[in-house]
Amino acid sequence: MEAMSKAQWHQFSSTKTGLQQLLASLSFSVGTGEAIFKMHRGSFKIKEYFKEKHNLTAGALVQTDAGYCCGLKNKSGDEILELRLVPNNTRVDFSFKALTDQPFNRLWLRLPSDAKEHIYGCGENFTKFDLKGEKVRIWVQEHQSVGKIAKKIILEKVFGKNPKRMNPYQRQQSYYVQPTFLSSKKYFVHFDTGSYMVFDFSHAGYHEIICHEIAGFTIGTADTFEGLMASLSEKLGRQPLLPDWVYDGAILGIQGGMQPVEDKLALVKKYDMAVAGVWCQDWQGARITAVGKQLMWNWKWDSGWYQDLDVKIREMKRQGVRFLGYINPFLAVEKELYQYASAQGYCVKDQTGSDYLVKSTTFASAMVDFTNPDAYEWIKGIIKQNMINFGLAGWMADFGEYLPTDCVLFSGENPKSIHNRWPAIWAKINREALEESGRLGEILFFTRAGHTETVAHSTMMWNGDQYVDWSLDGGMPSVIPAMLSLACCGFGLSHSDTGGFSTFFHVKRSPELMMRWAEMNAFSPLFRSHEGVRPDDNAQFDANEEVLRHYAKMSRIHAMLKPYLKDAVALNHVRGMPVVRPMFFHYDEPRAYTEQYQYLLGRDILAAPTIEEAAARRTLWLPRDRWIHLWSGSLYSGGETEVETPLGHPAVFIREKSEQLQLLLALKDA
Repeated sequence: MEAMSKAQWHQFSSTKTGLQQLLASLSFSVGTGEAIFKMHRGSFKIKEYFKEKHNLTAGALVQTDAGYCCGLKNKSGDEILELRLVPNNTRVDFSFKALTDQPFNRLWLRLPSDAKEHIYGCGENFTKFDLKGEKVRIWVQEHQSVGKIAKKIILEKVFGKNPKRMNPYQRQQSYYVQPTFLSSKKYFVHFDTGSYMVFDFSHAGYHEIICHEIAGFTIGTADTFEGLMASLSEKLGRQPLLPDWVYDGAILGIQGGMQPVEDKLALVKKYDMAVAGVWCQDWQGARITAVGKQLMWNWKWDSGWYQDLDVKIREMKRQGVRFLGYINPFLAVEKELYQYASAQGYCVKDQTGSDYLVKSTTFASAMVDFTNPDAYEWIKGIIKQNMINFGLAGWMADFGEYLPTDCVLFSGENPKSIHNRWPAIWAKINREALEESGRLGEILFFTRAGHTETVAHSTMMWNGDQYVDWSLDGGMPSVIPAMLSLACCGFGLSHSDTGGFSTFFHVKRSPELMMRWAEMNAFSPLFRSHEGVRPDDNAQFDANEEVLRHYAKMSRIHAMLKPYLKDAVALNHVRGMPVVRPMFFHYDEPRAYTEQYQYLLGRDILAAPTIEEAAARRTLWLPRDRWIHLWSGSLYSGGETEVETPLGHPAVFIREKSEQLQLLLALKDA
């Protein structure tokens, strides 16, 4: 198998000769196998057993009414599959038709590669942006597993290991996986399946993809990365425009009832903080567990916890402050919504026919069965009535990763084949609730977990539950490769909890971390904070005078970016060009393909957040262009440089050729 050049990859066409050349670069195998999945609190152990494998040889292409086809033969000369190729502008869709009764359930595809190629995507990756040399599992699950947290505690607290260390990539899990990768050679590959897969980029001369079914796929190419994203998003879908109000400043994470909300809003007003909304994840009630302050999963207003919220929510809106809440697809077994759903048969079942109860942390809960049409409409109706009609302007649509592979679904489908799609169905339910209420474009929801269809259904991603620290594999720095890898999958709108979430023992959010995270999120599509799982252990946006003034400044910067961000979001909506972009999307320089801790916000802002504790300077790389350092006004023309980054002055550069140059340079005076 010969490696194809960048030019060859994006020069194949719908002509028979070009397609024959493309086909000649691929190799196929089929076989059978069995996989065993074991879940513990959303994390999975997976063992694979292969039984047989047959290498196939492609015959000559024959033109058909729809495109082209050829036979795939085993070593005995028997045709096993018919391969169909359908050209579509810059893409070619591949599909298979079985020609024998043999029950093959494994497909291997090999594509040519070389040492200079870089690979991105496959969902949301927190430790590696360039996946060349890695093996990626396509299986939705918890990112921060109980085992990973326990290991972090032991290594750092007991043995004093450096928190900057990084676990091997193979141990990474992700909330969001997608069978899509993008190459530095300007092509993408996407598989049309929800099955478990492995994308193996560890070989010198080829990539190998293993799929747990005989699934079709697409290869797309373009002359530019903007063209490539347009092609990918044309196939997978694009995110809608965001509500206008989300750009108006910070969305403040506050818990504990109506009084803390009112007190904190009165406080931040004194500091001229730009506030777009308040996000109260405990609007439906809370419970105190060994983990910390957790939520009561009963999706209706808790009037004892948030007194007069039905009135206050409208008062705040008149003052320009929206109220956001929270929901997930679980049901608290001690509450009335579960009692109703269980009586109606709306919950996922176990092998005995009882409701399948899953532990997330310390308590068990039931899951709504999305394959039951009545249950699907019921939970959608809960969102419409208890959230949209109640007056929420947005919410976190959490979870979706926990569908067990040994459960029984109403539809009779194999849970292994639908597990990856579960969070996408959850996003679809939330999206339909907005559309059917006529509120898409006014209300925002943001999701954590995802798969292919999430791209078309969710209105915003957030990067999940980071540690409230500086660690590369789970803290603040991990957000940047996560956003960049999502961008390469066609999801162009993502953000993170300002300050992180996961708090335990020695891992507590410092005022410095809160401020540095705010600097990063001010230069992102959405600026929202989280109190964390143990709010009293974490510095919040009102921790002290310094934090308040700093956070207010970052909120004003974000609000000033509104025209710029709206333009970037509009481009994502119509062309699939993500708001947060990797450097190589616009700069074909070797360093651009490996940078994973700096990014472009739109076309004209380069941000290199401070991701090390007590760092007063930041070393970064500037591509060949003319860049203005935001705070000093100094002009740079490219290359590696170091700038001072005192609190409130993150490493941010503006492209001199920007059409919105004066607006962007004015950010320094926020």
